[in-house]
Amino acid sequence: MKEFFPVLRSSQLFSGVSEEELTAMLTCLGAEKRSFPKEAFLLRSGDTAESIGLVLSGSVLVIQEDIWGNRNILSKAGPGQTFAAAYACAPGSVLNVSVVAETPVTVLLMNVKRILNVCPSACTHHSRIIRNLLGELAEKNLRFGEKLTHMGQRTTRAKLMSYFSAEAQRLGTYEFDVPFSRQQLADYLAVERSGLSLELGKMKKDGLLDFHKSHFVLKV
Repeated sequence: MKEFFPVLRSSQLFSGVSEEELTAMLTCLGAEKRSFPKEAFLLRSGDTAESIGLVLSGSVLVIQEDIWGNRNILSKAGPGQTFAAAYACAPGSVLNVSVVAETPVTVLLMNVKRILNVCPSACTHHSRIIRNLLGELAEKNLRFGEKLTHMGQRTTRAKLMSYFSAEAQRLGTYEFDVPFSRQQLADYLAVERSGLSLELGKMKKDGLLDFHKSHFVLKV
């Protein structure tokens, strides 16, 4: 597990935690490391979640699928980022999303009861990790609100401009990498891939942006 300590310490959930504290915390939290192959389902819609997942290596997608197999990507989590936290913190809630491995992935699963309930030894790190968890849940809620704003736009171009504008403001730069493939970005914005690719080409021709693969430069 120690090979993943740099990832854990860089995560928002373990922000401000020393390596010595981290060793004690993982034992106290009953953390379990698990690995999954590409395209494996870590959680399926209809499941209940008792553990918060944190990606150690690889990446996962949080998706919704209808009965016809149409996929809507809600979010992506890479090393140091969590998934299923909100569901784990709501006891008995049933997932209306699935979590699937985008790549071969290794994750850390932490029982939420061990996080939220102070242990008999009254570990000082419990209050810190609860504060960090609250901050991460709030940030995810804000990001989901942004996604709804993007999807609420009427045209594919407007959805793309809304998404790129939000990313530029969040990162503080007009030049950035998009964490999605073309198909994934289309699924995230709920548009057809062909229409998205066509609109990107038009926006590049109109001088609104430049891009190569997943690297984008906005022209303002």
